[in-house]
Amino acid sequence: MINIETTNRNKNMEEQSSFSQKPASDTDNKPFFKRYAYGIKAILIGILVLLLLIPTAMIMSIISERERRQSEATGEVSAKWGDAQTITGPVIVIPYVTKPGETSIALFLPDKLKINGELLPEIRKRGIYQVAVYSSHLQINGSFSALDVAGLNIPRENLLLKDAYLAVGVTDMRGIGNQAQVQWNGQTLIFNPGVTNVLLPSGMQTKIPLAFENDSLNGGTFSINLDLRGSGEVSFSPVGKSTVVELNSNWTHPSFDGAFLPNQHNVHKKGFAASWQVSHLNRNFPQSWTDKKYDLHTADFGVKLFMPVDGYQQSTRAVKYAILIIGLTFLVFYFIELLKHYTVHPLQYILIGLALCIFYTLLIALAEQLNFSIAYCISALLTLGLVTIYTASVFRSYRTGAGIGGILLILYGFIYVIIRSEDQALLMGSLGLFIILAVVMYFSRKIKWGEL
Repeated sequence: MINIETTNRNKNMEEQSSFSQKPASDTDNKPFFKRYAYGIKAILIGILVLLLLIPTAMIMSIISERERRQSEATGEVSAKWGDAQTITGPVIVIPYVTKPGETSIALFLPDKLKINGELLPEIRKRGIYQVAVYSSHLQINGSFSALDVAGLNIPRENLLLKDAYLAVGVTDMRGIGNQAQVQWNGQTLIFNPGVTNVLLPSGMQTKIPLAFENDSLNGGTFSINLDLRGSGEVSFSPVGKSTVVELNSNWTHPSFDGAFLPNQHNVHKKGFAASWQVSHLNRNFPQSWTDKKYDLHTADFGVKLFMPVDGYQQSTRAVKYAILIIGLTFLVFYFIELLKHYTVHPLQYILIGLALCIFYTLLIALAEQLNFSIAYCISALLTLGLVTIYTASVFRSYRTGAGIGGILLILYGFIYVIIRSEDQALLMGSLGLFIILAVVMYFSRKIKWGEL
């Protein structure tokens, strides 16, 4: 009995000894870098993606530089044609004596102001850049009621009526295209350049006859025909107690801007028609005052000649998605490595990444010459062709190359839709990223992570 127990005990000790001396597996014998090769490769790919953001930052600086050149070209054309114009007035200015040897001014705004305008835009070119300029025909009508000088506490004898004048503010006098004149109470008066007060830093003026009737000065009616050139934008100051502006143009892409939007507007294939109606209660300055206490331009409104295609702005939005394109492309390459047990050299990753970056330089260059949509398609097709052919040679499989090309085609199409859909860009981008993540997670199930 004792011999049997001793035999069993010796047998168990031999089994434990043989178990403890079991040879190590192949994985345990591998060096550290071979054992975790795919994990290290994933970290390296992540670093390469971040490094490729440097070229994309340089591309953003190229876009900024081209935008500055476009602004310079616009400035050159505007300097010769006329800048953005703002029409202010007319305003009656009456100098008066405050004390011996010193004078000030009293300003009176019209009761009614109506402006009928026709805007005739055209495109001028400076090199490869386009600038929207316009000619306009403006009919400015209205009337001044009796001028309440007593309400401003100005003694009647202190008024210098012989120096009273009617002033109209024009931002850029170079744009005036006719000999401007005013019909004041049926009398034709010629405007002279320049205004003598800082309320209107640039404009024209003409002296007007004023006379007292009882305790107030007579007002008057006015009618002004003005041909004005400008670029980019035209605005109006609502100086009337009741201001009505009606504007017509053959420009099909207006952008209504300023303190007030049109009460009515109609944008159609042949242009637009818009009308504004502003009351003196809608602004922050009165009908009359002395000195220079108010800014007439706080309530300006008007229309911009919006350029419908801004290639630089859309290119900037495209570059912002560069990390998505590069990151997902590298991720697909990495998954192919894991599934097919094929090794892609880091230099090959870099070449693929540079090809994806060159897409944006092609896009910027072509968008300056062509429509943005056409430029985007050409750039995407050239990049897809290059990456597809190179991928097929790397993996020695045309099927794999075609798969990569198809994935890039979907990505570029997705980015294009986001760029063009400004209002729904966030929603579409979020849904798209969710779908992409779901697809990546689905295919990652096939990888046997434990065996890597």
